[in-house]
Amino acid sequence: MSDCLFCKIIAGDIQSKKLYEDDEMFAFFDINPMAPVHFLVIPKKHINNLMELESDDTGLLGRMFFKAKELAAQQGCGKNGGRFVINAKSDGGQTVDHLHVHFLGGRIFDWPAG
Repeated sequence: MSDCLFCKIIAGDIQSKKLYEDDEMFAFFDINPMAPVHFLVIPKKHINNLMELESDDTGLLGRMFFKAKELAAQQGCGKNGGRFVINAKSDGGQTVDHLHVHFLGGRIFDWPAG
């Protein structure tokens, strides 16, 4: 999508601090980190949000979570873990209409989240 922020990041039109890339996904550090370790994993296929995920995309979503787990461990969060988050649509707090998984780690999080 030509007007999608994350599609522009994938295309290299907008700079990011890239963490990982393969044929299906792209990972980069959040520009406004909410934890010592905060990165996003996004599919290269444009999917607006989790509520629009199709059955053919479920394998991709699983691979995104697995890659997020591997990247979290590489960032030093393997032992203590962290928080994996998908915000969906406006009520879920999604601000960019492109499916993405946040990983936040390096500190303790409260529950319930604000």
